Amino acid sequence: MKSLVYSCLSVVLCPLAALAAPIDRHALVSRHDVVVTNFDANNPLSVGNGQFCFTVDATGLQTFPEAFNETIPLGTLSDWGWHTIPNTNGWDIDKFQFKEYTDLNGRKVPYADVPHNQQTPEIKWLRSNPHRLHLGQIGFVLKHADGSPAKANELTDINQHLDLWNGEIISHFKFDGEPVDVETVCDSKSDTMAVHVKSSLLKSQRLSVQIHFPYGTGATTTADWTKPDAHQTYLVNPKPDSVQFDRVLDRDEYRVAAKWSHGASMGANSKHQFSIVPEKGMDELTLVCAFSPKETKLKTPPAFVDVKRVTQKYWNSFWQTGGAIDLSGSKDPRWFELERRIVLSQYLTAIQSTGKNPPQETGLTYNTWEGKFHLEMHWWHEAHFALWNRLPLLENSLDYYQKILPRAEGTAKRQGYTGARWPKMTSPSGAESPSPVGPFLVWQEPHPIFYAELCWREHKDQATLKKYSDIVFQTADFMASYATWDTNTSRYVLGPVLQCAQEIFPKDKTFNPTFELTYWRWGLETAQQWRTRLGLPREKKWDDVLNGLAKPLVVGDKYAFTESTPDSYTNPKWDADHPSVTAALGLLPGAGIDPDTMRHTLDWIWQNWNWPDTWGWDYPMLAMTSAKLGEPDRAIDALLLDTPKNHYALNGHVYQRPGLTLYLPANGGLLYATALMAAGWDGAPKRNAPGFPDNGQWNVRWENLRPAP
Repeated sequence: MKSLVYSCLSVVLCPLAALAAPIDRHALVSRHDVVVTNFDANNPLSVGNGQFCFTVDATGLQTFPEAFNETIPLGTLSDWGWHTIPNTNGWDIDKFQFKEYTDLNGRKVPYADVPHNQQTPEIKWLRSNPHRLHLGQIGFVLKHADGSPAKANELTDINQHLDLWNGEIISHFKFDGEPVDVETVCDSKSDTMAVHVKSSLLKSQRLSVQIHFPYGTGATTTADWTKPDAHQTYLVNPKPDSVQFDRVLDRDEYRVAAKWSHGASMGANSKHQFSIVPEKGMDELTLVCAFSPKETKLKTPPAFVDVKRVTQKYWNSFWQTGGAIDLSGSKDPRWFELERRIVLSQYLTAIQSTGKNPPQETGLTYNTWEGKFHLEMHWWHEAHFALWNRLPLLENSLDYYQKILPRAEGTAKRQGYTGARWPKMTSPSGAESPSPVGPFLVWQEPHPIFYAELCWREHKDQATLKKYSDIVFQTADFMASYATWDTNTSRYVLGPVLQCAQEIFPKDKTFNPTFELTYWRWGLETAQQWRTRLGLPREKKWDDVLNGLAKPLVVGDKYAFTESTPDSYTNPKWDADHPSVTAALGLLPGAGIDPDTMRHTLDWIWQNWNWPDTWGWDYPMLAMTSAKLGEPDRAIDALLLDTPKNHYALNGHVYQRPGLTLYLPANGGLLYATALMAAGWDGAPKRNAPGFPDNGQWNVRWENLRPAP
């Protein structure tokens, strides 16, 4: 009901968008279906439900995984599936040899600091455990008539179609001249993949399906095939057409229930490798595999047709509700590419990033940073769900902060602060990972206040205030206690020691970065508003910091990146990494930021930045700043800037570098920026799509989006 009400409100606020007929959502989505016509190791496709994801090659399964090890590894990953290598030495981050740094007033503060590139056994174990687990590789076994195995380059007539509207991958290819047709889906309600294959190769048993279980690793492949004796696979209650695999990897366990077509049979190839072989004469085969943690009771998997039906119903509803942006009436030839990126990003974030934990930067496709997630990236992964009227998908992961609150409070207390200090690189436990960067990062600290405020903007009820107030207040307590009173300048400052979003500055010398100062001010003031909404008085300490907090340094007519780098615009080593100074007015509402000064800042960055040394979310960040500065043409240019880090592949993924061949914060950032540009923001000009150019070249129709803060 809330979505329908807000859609009506958008009609009132945006009459130009509202007078047109409703968007044909099926046409909008379907014109961006992905079609693969060759064996493309750079563009595997995935199906998933946000908590479980299954990535496939051109066969519709994981048949030739070795071809993808250096591009986008083919994984079967889940939000709950983690593995820990035995800790025989008793290593614990809470017992780590912390390095002390002296703050501005001479107080020693301990951090889990390590030298760059130092990998002692302790550091390596703490960083790589737990790691996300590959739950099982499922692929075809294809054989020539002489029994020799197929090679990827022997497939012909490849035509693979990602049907976005129905959430299904439909694959066709020929092998030895014989056609093979495959349907691959993922259940929207359970962590279940299902496949249906039809081919005459089944009749002669030259086509079968193989399930292979690996040991765990934090490496990008997410699978270690070299340690078959380090884990166990038990067959439970085997039947002619089904079996349950109980998997044991050290102290971690999970289960897989498999069900296949009547007439096929299962055999063991090796200790952890099993084949589903059709009965001679069969020309169709289905396999359904349901994955679950040990503590969850597994039911017999549903039939393929039932999984397909439920999946289609879910995805049809997904696309028919929530927000939509239709650019098809535009004259600017770039409309199709921007709309393609928007549609594919909605699909990718929905299948990869809606679990109970924040997502890792490569989602549920393969491991980076040992499969751990980065809390500063949580905003870029999921904040957009609120603007696209899919707030529950963000709320799924917000209980995580309550879960790890005691550990975050412990970190703050150990360092002599109050409140809760949120970690950077972490896992479901909330434990910090030792690093020369992560433990010093601070821009993730206000994020929970931002998420809570997004929830409040939609619900506006006491239940929301009560649910998140503890997180908001504990976050604000830390932020206020982290700010240090500088007796020499009579003001509160941030750092040193500090690592800002633009991670190239020395942490022991950096203080008062423009973005972080602005975020601190916004976060503390928003926390005060939460107290007011609850009928509580303003917190004096927070007001003291708000009233005394340093203002961002202005150098000439531009904002310095940090106060500790007055040479921001003269020293070429600072024009790299994230141009996060612009986020002070764009990602944030920009209280206290002068638009003209930010415009000069953006102008310089636009002309001088080292674009190859950026990241995928930098471009939507620049677009939001451009939009709020009244420069919609530049906002479009920023979203589509032709740089190595802003290329959206055929499957919608954004390449960053070897080992980081997809980057979901870019997709999430694009969605937040385009929603802001279409539906506006607090204080935006009262016209349709205020962040898009009003030059006759862009026809922006949108539905059911919410304005940004």
